[in-house]
Amino acid sequence: MDTMTITKAVGAGCGALLIFLLGGWAAEGLYHVGGEAHEGEEIVQGYAIEVADAGEAAEVSDEPEIPFEEVFVNASAEAGERLWRQCAACHKLDGSNATGPYLNGVVGRDKGAVDGYSYSDTLATMEGDWTPENLSSFLHAPNDYAPGTKMAYRGMSDIEDRANLIAYLASVGG
Repeated sequence: MDTMTITKAVGAGCGALLIFLLGGWAAEGLYHVGGEAHEGEEIVQGYAIEVADAGEAAEVSDEPEIPFEEVFVNASAEAGERLWRQCAACHKLDGSNATGPYLNGVVGRDKGAVDGYSYSDTLATMEGDWTPENLSSFLHAPNDYAPGTKMAYRGMSDIEDRANLIAYLASVGG
């Protein structure tokens, strides 16, 4: 190897490093979103959007606008059957337990009453039956209804979907 080849190799390495440094500098200029002060205020976005009620948190009601009983009267078991597919991953309708307890006959059954299924302490000690209203509350937010439940489901927010699913479960029976 002669000195001309070594000089070319070092020059190519320095040129590549220069291109990477300039590319990094250009990218930082294009995509940098914060950290610099502007009149005592830290800038974290390209432009500020003024919102009239930015300081006030909007009140969100946990209760549905229409009572569940009124929605449940008009519920469709056929529409609930389509919603059942997401439940079928953990539950069965043939009287055998899976990851969760079987759900045929769940409407009107005692809470925590399926033989052979190990319920969480909360559901095992809950009193009462699985009425459509109780099922709706549980399906809306399982961890709020029964803290510590084994059911790893975030909940079903649409009240009509809950009513349709419960109507389908009631039609399956026990």
